[in-house]
Amino acid sequence: MLDKAAIEKIIPHRDPFLLVDRIVQMEAGKKAVGEKSVHEEEWYLAGHFPQRPVMPGVLIIEALAQTGAIALLAEEEGDHYLPFFAGLDKVRFRHPVFPGDTMRLEVEITQRRTTFGKGEGRAYVGERLVAQAQLMFALVDR
Repeated sequence: MLDKAAIEKIIPHRDPFLLVDRIVQMEAGKKAVGEKSVHEEEWYLAGHFPQRPVMPGVLIIEALAQTGAIALLAEEEGDHYLPFFAGLDKVRFRHPVFPGDTMRLEVEITQRRTTFGKGEGRAYVGERLVAQAQLMFALVDR
């Protein structure tokens, strides 16, 4: 298991934009399973939406992308690259994510080249699929 301190050694994201609390399972270069607990005091919930706070879909996808970047960069050569989004396909939002929910973020890397990666991401709350996407990464020299 990786905590936030260990995650910060792999990817450059920091609070308030680090959207993965922990990695609970990983096979470097192949897959990662992370978790994000959504708390009432999250910075984005005050305005989205004041009467019924919901985690924005784009941030759910960002959490999946960060999980995928952790899987890609956890390999030995990963510390040489910054991960950037290169594209998204087949994005679907299935159910809202509310304060108090803990998302399980599963990303399987389906393609990897030196400076490019592709993955399949799925976010769950409990057993309920809340979002899914095909993620593309550009790995740029630091």
